[in-house]
Amino acid sequence: MQTLKFKPFSESFTRQHKTEAMVALKFYTVEMSLPCLSPCPSSSPISLSSSSPRYHLLNAANKRLDSSRNCRTLRISCSSSSTVTDQTEQSSFNDAEMKLIDALIGIQGRGKSASPRQLNDVESAVKVLEGLEGIQNPTDSDLIEGRWRLMFTTRPGTASPIQRTFTGVDVFTVFQDVYLKTTNDPRVSNIVRFSDIIGELKVEAAASIKDGKRVLFRFDRAAFSLKFLPFKVPYPVPFRLLGDEAKGWLDTTYLSPSGNLRISRGNKGTTFVLQKETVPRQKLLATISKDKGVAEAINEFLASNSNPAEDDYELLEGSWQMIWSSQMFTDSWIENAANGLMGRQIIDKDGRIKFEVNIIPAFRFSMKGKFIKSESSTYDLKMDDAAIIGGAFGYPVDITNKIELKILYTDEKMRISRGFDNIIFVHIREI
Repeated sequence: MQTLKFKPFSESFTRQHKTEAMVALKFYTVEMSLPCLSPCPSSSPISLSSSSPRYHLLNAANKRLDSSRNCRTLRISCSSSSTVTDQTEQSSFNDAEMKLIDALIGIQGRGKSASPRQLNDVESAVKVLEGLEGIQNPTDSDLIEGRWRLMFTTRPGTASPIQRTFTGVDVFTVFQDVYLKTTNDPRVSNIVRFSDIIGELKVEAAASIKDGKRVLFRFDRAAFSLKFLPFKVPYPVPFRLLGDEAKGWLDTTYLSPSGNLRISRGNKGTTFVLQKETVPRQKLLATISKDKGVAEAINEFLASNSNPAEDDYELLEGSWQMIWSSQMFTDSWIENAANGLMGRQIIDKDGRIKFEVNIIPAFRFSMKGKFIKSESSTYDLKMDDAAIIGGAFGYPVDITNKIELKILYTDEKMRISRGFDNIIFVHIREI
């Protein structure tokens, strides 16, 4: 079979075409006409204090590649163990609650893009918690009061207008404020925070307690509070004209003894999972979805999850989707794919690994290789079988890479690694 060599995009495509191709391959896409309000973290190196134990691993994140085009040595590092449990998680959540939190890791759009298996895992964990003894009569407890962050909903596209429009967009943060007993005006409010710079939308409902689990509500006002305007912009929904459509109820089916986790079911059949306190992985992934301050969040996460006593980590099998890197792209698209700067890594038990990138519908780049463990937490990879695949046909690409992989953090759901040109990567394990 004839071997085809492909020119870099910089030689055969315009910059506009290359940019459009890269944008199409991002981890998620939000179809909104909003300006970019924060710099991409990939444009600057990770900056750490020299006193940090991770300093020598992370401080060179943006050096340029200086080896040859066809055969180069890449250095990827990852670190941790699935047995490491953060102290905050231990003190705030019990085992059954952590089962639900683990099931939420990697789900995009607060459930909108969840796979059938992910939905099943979440629903199973929810049912277990609902069968346990949480706070009795949660609507009478002070623990239900306050601001809750929406982590998951089973029907984000079919319920209220605020759900249909905003809950499936990860770059927005969605809260629910519950104040039933600490005020003369009991209310349940849904808040969508677009960003600290843009502002938020708040939809309010007058509320009353029916029994120990159920809250009745009626939406009566809503407005946008935008940072660049000195006044509020009314939300264009005439609640008074909606009649019974503006009414509803919300059952709290589980409230954790710590007051940090709540499961609720609504009158339209929707299940909600909300948290007051998030675990470190959730905080990191939320930061990544906003694409701001990621380097600092990674450093904080690694510092809080270090475990010097266990320093031999395994390369876990499965399909791992890259969701962030400290430098997204170099000049050549084909090199980006071959160096693992996009797409997913598929790791098999038998020592085989594959880089895979979806280019356009029905076409993908694939590069296969093998790995062996060379020392503690370190793996040597040889990638030597590359091709662009369209349907049943493959077009070979002449690229060979030798890679050293060393683990910084990994658990059953998430992996942080340092790779090509000292670039930092975050991968999520796909179900």
